[in-house]
Amino acid sequence: MAAVQDHVTAWRPGVPGVTEVFHARFTAYAYPMHVHDAWTLLIVDDGAVRYDLDRHEHGTPHDTVSLLPPHVPHNGSPATPGGFRKRVVYLDGSRLGQELIGPAVDRPDLRDPVLRTRVARLHSALARPGDELEAESRLTLVAERLRRHLRPRAGAPRRFRDPVLARALRELLDARVVAGLSLEEAARVLHAHPAHLVRAFSGAYGIAPHQYLMSRRVGRARRLLLDGVPPGEVAQVTGFYDQAHLTRHFRKLVGVTPGRYRGGSR
Repeated sequence: MAAVQDHVTAWRPGVPGVTEVFHARFTAYAYPMHVHDAWTLLIVDDGAVRYDLDRHEHGTPHDTVSLLPPHVPHNGSPATPGGFRKRVVYLDGSRLGQELIGPAVDRPDLRDPVLRTRVARLHSALARPGDELEAESRLTLVAERLRRHLRPRAGAPRRFRDPVLARALRELLDARVVAGLSLEEAARVLHAHPAHLVRAFSGAYGIAPHQYLMSRRVGRARRLLLDGVPPGEVAQVTGFYDQAHLTRHFRKLVGVTPGRYRGGSR
């Protein structure tokens, strides 16, 4: 059997608040003590990591989300035979404030299956060019849940309905189907917190803002394909990052690729 090779993938997505995404597989490498100037949001998909934070030992089994605060020294090494495979998102202070550093030092490892699933889905969105609105929406909900863990007295966010806000966001998305819209920009225009925007829209329409935008784009793409426009050109004029981006979302919503859809039209 071939030996497992160490590998690293890193990039900076166009999502506000994210300074770096880092995916790595290490079999024996151990990090020395070091610090980051950003929050380290870490999940381990295979194996486990042990690390020291503020002179206390911690671990990251696969069902844990670890949040390491900025400027606090920590190290890291494999805790299981064969090493570990991890995914990390580094967040700047716009997502989590400095007042949460102390609680994060005390409770860096969070056993929360919902949070774990949300972080994994965030990574999937961050890896897909053109899905920045989805990544931003997912990150907003992840950050909100992290704050709930670090400020437990605040309790769960109250449920609310805001159809006026939801309709305003829908109108904004309708006006920006091709150009696109970031959640941060929508929050500025509508004078609302990003998390409130996502929850109000999803509660009113049963669909997340990014899903609504992509469905509108796919709807336009269908009409153009039926008019005989080639898929590559359709992707350019309907707001998709490239033809592969169009194909992924088109197949998800329609069940076939744009090429097959166009070829089967009358």
